[in-house]
Amino acid sequence: MSDQDNDALDRLLLEQFEGPVPDDGFCDHVMQELPSRRRPRAWPLACGAAIGIALSWSSLLSTPLLRMGWHDLLSGQWSAPAVILVATTAGVSLLALAWTSAEPAR
Repeated sequence: MSDQDNDALDRLLLEQFEGPVPDDGFCDHVMQELPSRRRPRAWPLACGAAIGIALSWSSLLSTPLLRMGWHDLLSGQWSAPAVILVATTAGVSLLALAWTSAEPAR
């Protein structure tokens, strides 16, 4: 529909109805009958994150890239595996930051 159609409909509705329709407490009654909002539980998310971190770490323990990167990083050498390890950690942290900042506040 165009703006002209909307304007015409608005004019017709305003001509037919003089004001708001009284609801005689209907809205209040409906709002009282609605169930209260449930608070989200944090433990499933925390458990899922912990399990995911543990499984990811256990699957990466068998790769030499992680061991070499960790060893080089602790000894202060900036080798390719150490840079990859730092870049991956920073990337995952930035993704988590972007995801949490994009979530609406509740």
